[in-house]
Amino acid sequence: MSKMRTVTATVNRSTRKALRVVIAPDKFKGSLSAPKVCNHLEIGLQRSADTARISNLEVLRNPLADGGEGTLDAAVGSGFTRCSAVVAGPTGQPVTADFAIRGREAVIEMAAASGLSLLPVGALVAGRPGPVAARTATSLGTGQLIRAALDAGCNRIILGVGGSANTDGGAGVLQGLGAKFLDSEGNELPSGGAALASLDRIDFSGFEPRLKDTRFVLASDVDNPLLGAQGAAAIFGPQKGATQQDVNMLDAALARFVEVLATEIGHRAIKATEAPGAGAAGGVGYAAIAVLAATRRPGIDVVLEFTRLAERLAGADLVITGEGSLDEQSLLGKTPMGVARAAAAHGVPVIAVCGHTSLTPEQQKDSGFRQVYSLTSMEPSVEVCILEAGSLLERLGEELGAQLFHRFTTTAS
Repeated sequence: MSKMRTVTATVNRSTRKALRVVIAPDKFKGSLSAPKVCNHLEIGLQRSADTARISNLEVLRNPLADGGEGTLDAAVGSGFTRCSAVVAGPTGQPVTADFAIRGREAVIEMAAASGLSLLPVGALVAGRPGPVAARTATSLGTGQLIRAALDAGCNRIILGVGGSANTDGGAGVLQGLGAKFLDSEGNELPSGGAALASLDRIDFSGFEPRLKDTRFVLASDVDNPLLGAQGAAAIFGPQKGATQQDVNMLDAALARFVEVLATEIGHRAIKATEAPGAGAAGGVGYAAIAVLAATRRPGIDVVLEFTRLAERLAGADLVITGEGSLDEQSLLGKTPMGVARAAAAHGVPVIAVCGHTSLTPEQQKDSGFRQVYSLTSMEPSVEVCILEAGSLLERLGEELGAQLFHRFTTTAS
């Protein structure tokens, strides 16, 4: 790979002996988790260091995510303790879901309890979510995970949303925290967004009292409102198996939820429908904002903060970031861009590695990357890149290290 000659980092050996490289990637979706990406790159760097007889290489692994899938791995990789609880999955069947805690802070990845990937075969049609699941999937398990975090002593909860199966406005979350959703005859409603059309009142008498002293952060890049043409049902419902008829039904049911909730908690229930992020995760963002007083923040900002990347960048010589596909979507606040901004603030050069990139050289430069390296430039078969991403990343790390260590030894001498 001739492009390797472009990898440079300014290294000052007069004040510090260690050569510090921070590895801060997102997952390579469908191939490797972010921690595994870190591991393989480090193996390659260390091989190169051994070859160059560099004994003072310091590699800091900082797996990241953008608030969706992989957020839990990022938390555990940065020092949180992985915990688990048996909760209701999106169809009500029990699942074992993980969450993470550090001190009194918890990170909950909603997909672990209420994700599309947890739908059983019976809820799928031709391998995809079906209309029944779209109407009945619940976020109940996410509420139960929040309660498990409270039981663990946490009073600050980061809720990473993304990949959810439900379109229930977060009603399931509130049920998991003790609220009862009742019809006109006083019967509890069945699970799912469609059932909210029959909602008559919400009983908060058994609502979790510890929530009053708990702060919530909604980690989401979605800025859709709850209702209407850009709302949770219209935009995301079809991805969850909803037909157009289902979309109309779910949107009307969510509107009924808002109407009833407003009688219980006042005008903020109506105001929250238009809050950026209210439509996230099938409307879980709405319940989090309206009832739990959650603060919505971009997912990558939240993850960068709790993984303490800024602290690790201090004194670093190089940062390596990346994700599976580096494209124009990545420029809209995905992990590599967040890392590039953080690295620029500390004056640290950053390069990106990925499975494939469609960015032009100009876009790469404007994004702050010294260079972008793709696995497909090493191996043209996408299938091979996916299956053998680990070994390819080790090879890439070794070649990157060779160039970096050459610069190091030249500067040191």
